[in-house]
Amino acid sequence: MTSQSAATLRSRYVEQAASDLEENRRRQRELSDRIAVLKQEESLLLDILSLAERYEGFADASRLPEQLQDEPAVAKGKRGSTKGGSKRPASDEPASAGTAAETAAKGKPHRPLLGDLLADLLADHDEPRPAKELRDELMTKYPDRNPTPQVVRNTLESLVAKGRVRRHKLQRSVMYTLPKAAAAK
Repeated sequence: MTSQSAATLRSRYVEQAASDLEENRRRQRELSDRIAVLKQEESLLLDILSLAERYEGFADASRLPEQLQDEPAVAKGKRGSTKGGSKRPASDEPASAGTAAETAAKGKPHRPLLGDLLADLLADHDEPRPAKELRDELMTKYPDRNPTPQVVRNTLESLVAKGRVRRHKLQRSVMYTLPKAAAAK
């Protein structure tokens, strides 16, 4: 090997090493940016988890955080002001009656949760039921409800995850029933 070919080979190696080094630095920047995004997502998910844990202990799981924030405003209303700062006449009604009046004023009557309705339908049957039959029965019993089959399946799977409903698989069919302890209630 001549000195010229050795120098050419050496320069190729130097160029390749410089190129590899630059590529590594670029990838490190990308990974650092991705790590920063993942840390932000982790922080957001931890906040969501802490909020979920905070509201988990309430008896009525259907209450939303906005509704919980409004309840003190009703109590403050008895003293003459609300969260928004507007004056409100004092009322002798209990807070729950005030929230019911607010709900009626909004024109949205309180509707039971789909999961509760499905659990009630399952309580009427001793044998496992497929999601399609439960949806059909739901739509017959509650004509104002028209959930898609996927929403019914998702809700049932959510109830399974919470331990409120049991899943039974028979070949390719999936059926649902209440656990023995819940069915006895």
